[in-house]
Amino acid sequence: MLIMDNIIGWAKKLTEAGVVVIALAVVVQIIFGDSAAFLPGDIIGRLTDIITSIGGANLVGLVAVGLIYKIFTR
Repeated sequence: MLIMDNIIGWAKKLTEAGVVVIALAVVVQIIFGDSAAFLPGDIIGRLTDIITSIGGANLVGLVAVGLIYKIFTR
């Protein structure tokens, strides 16, 4: 049981760190634009593509957004 708790704790910390990195990348791209040398690609464009594809899936997309929200708000 202790090992699973450690694994879950690490997964939560990695997820939180990933969300922070994505948020920071969005802010940096807003400030410096697409030409920020230290960002690999178009972060905002990729997020827009993901949101568009989820929205195009209608009910399945809505369920996916609900699951993602639930994961991040635990």
